Amino acid sequence: MEQFVKDQIKYGLKYLPSNLFKSLFIKKSSDETEKFRNREFICGICHAHEEYDLLHGANVKWLRSDVNFPFNEDGSVSLPFIHYKETIKRYSENGIKVMAVTPYPQDYLRYGADVRTPEGEKKVVEVTKFIFNELKDYVGGFQITNEMGMPRFTIPFTMDEAAKFIGIQLEALYPIRGDVLIGYNCAGPAADLHARMLPYLKYCDYVGIDIYIGCFGAMYQPMWLYNVLLNYLWAMTRKPILIQEFGYISGGYPKTKEEKKAILRQYGVESEKDAMTKMDVFVENLPEYFRNHVKHLAHNDPSRYYDLLFKSDLKDHLYCELPAVQKIPFCDHTPEGQARFYDKIFKRIFKKKFVCGAIVYMFDDTSRCYICGQSDCPIETKWGIVDRDKNPKPAYYSVKKAFAEIQGQ
Repeated sequence: MEQFVKDQIKYGLKYLPSNLFKSLFIKKSSDETEKFRNREFICGICHAHEEYDLLHGANVKWLRSDVNFPFNEDGSVSLPFIHYKETIKRYSENGIKVMAVTPYPQDYLRYGADVRTPEGEKKVVEVTKFIFNELKDYVGGFQITNEMGMPRFTIPFTMDEAAKFIGIQLEALYPIRGDVLIGYNCAGPAADLHARMLPYLKYCDYVGIDIYIGCFGAMYQPMWLYNVLLNYLWAMTRKPILIQEFGYISGGYPKTKEEKKAILRQYGVESEKDAMTKMDVFVENLPEYFRNHVKHLAHNDPSRYYDLLFKSDLKDHLYCELPAVQKIPFCDHTPEGQARFYDKIFKRIFKKKFVCGAIVYMFDDTSRCYICGQSDCPIETKWGIVDRDKNPKPAYYSVKKAFAEIQGQ
């Protein structure tokens, strides 16, 4: 995990300032981006559940969803993949296009498709072509895997291996893609990924980026950082830019010292200092899902547990909190603040002529955090524009209005 951080710093220093400077002088669009936007500005949302009335009511035209791995260990087609195909066919019949996200490296590795060997490389391509051919009649686009560079998704690959994993799939699909869009995405700047993907850009119809300003990192983050990230990525890739995920958390607050101490006591320690001397026991006492995630990131090395839990963003998951300064000014982490965010951000995004779509994260609030598994962790449970009971939140109406304005232009 430490190497991922070092790479992000090294490549960020090399590519971020220079491309930001370059963005001041280059054209703000291209024939490719104009053709893309004339065809359609993608107005999408992540992870809905066939709530067609609500989706149409919000003027949603695209759904972004994860493809289940297509094969069982014995090579037979998996039931989850069959169900996925049936589901996206219904979306297509209801007038909603799908941006299908192909499986993670771990899924391919479990099947013996390892890009690090010649034989495994061929198997990766075979699986991806199978996915494409099975789904191409019902999808509008494919995103090849998700957020390489984020350790929890990338491990056990290095960044070179992750870029190759994406690149060989894009290269294989490019000549057979027809009208189906293909590309990849990143989390934040990810200069370490984009530098390695430069040889593969010729196979991309778009480059995606996931942006969560004000939701991660214990600091105030102004909305104009969206401009910074988008301008940089345009200058570096010169490809149509698709915002594959963006959103704003609608709940969460900082915990008091007393509340944090009570949480630590649940796991058998009195303080963070006390935890340092008992990390094995502390981690074993965590909820099972969270415990397994920590061990995965640490490669089962107990010497890494403390830094992961108390010096990374996992600390917020441990305490189920959002730090007080972790927000966009004037957009609190409330349902009203979430709506205010969408009221402001869409105008900023649509002005960028090289941006060809924006996919909201996400449709509904979830019952548990997918990282730590806790139901009261706000970090991955409060993103929805509708609540857990599918009641529209203020953000639903903000997104509905923004998409209507974009589609009317």
